[in-house]
Amino acid sequence: MTPAHLATLQQHLLSALNPAPRETRRLFHGRGRCWPGLEQITVDWLQGVLLVALFKPVSDEQLHALEQMLLELTRSPQWQTSQAHSLLLQLRYLPQSPSRWLLGEPQQQWQISEHGLHYLLDLGHKQNNGLFLDMRYGRQWVQANAQGKRVLNLFAYTCGFSVAALAGGASQVVNLDMASAALSRGRDNHRLNQHDLRQVVFLGHDLFKSWGKVAKYAPYDLIIIDPPSFQRGSFVLSKDYPKVLKRLPQLLNPGGSVLACCNDPEVGPEYLRQSMAQEAPQLQFSERLANPPEFPDNQTDSALKALLFTHT
Repeated sequence: MTPAHLATLQQHLLSALNPAPRETRRLFHGRGRCWPGLEQITVDWLQGVLLVALFKPVSDEQLHALEQMLLELTRSPQWQTSQAHSLLLQLRYLPQSPSRWLLGEPQQQWQISEHGLHYLLDLGHKQNNGLFLDMRYGRQWVQANAQGKRVLNLFAYTCGFSVAALAGGASQVVNLDMASAALSRGRDNHRLNQHDLRQVVFLGHDLFKSWGKVAKYAPYDLIIIDPPSFQRGSFVLSKDYPKVLKRLPQLLNPGGSVLACCNDPEVGPEYLRQSMAQEAPQLQFSERLANPPEFPDNQTDSALKALLFTHT
């Protein structure tokens, strides 16, 4: 990360803040490998808070230079007119991903909006803040296609898909995630959007020990699968994803849809298509959703995969 690389990043951010997005957006996605020397950096606009994440170690000198460039950015006219007030640097390569507030008062929780919906984020004390911004188009698709449907949201995390489904008129959403704290934040997100929680079910269980609880609310019209690539002791993509796909025909209404997602850069979309064909041949591939333009990637198959299937 040379001075020239930092100058490139600074110019990109100055342009991205002129004007600043009205809603939460990624401003710079170095992890897509489109800017050599900046592959380890992402920058997110959280509507007043600029979150800079560093994913690989750099020297103390380089880290200091990055901090100085970011502080210089806060003195620019673009920063002033953006109404930004806080700057957070997160060191994702260290255990627990510690964060430094370079500017502004520390905020443990922060409210943002996306596509007219509202979400609470955790800032400065967790590795992930509560909403994966690259799934923006996936949430919009769910909102546009949920009217009157019973929805199953597997690996629900903080229930972003559930919020989108209720906003789109879903009759019921069942969220399953083994992390009870994430589901609790999901309740907060629904309340923030003034949703009727009687239409939402929260199952804090290990999926592979809880198929009976999931089947209790079946059949579903839409099933969303957005698992972690790897979670020690609970999910290994290559071993466990096929187990999920195999269950789909018994859970899904004829004509129903599945949104199957994968964010492992080492796994291409053909893995999902081939696994579905083998484990649940009743489900036919329909399309791969586009990724938001703010997440460019020089290898399409390495970027987020969000694939739609239909139960014939």
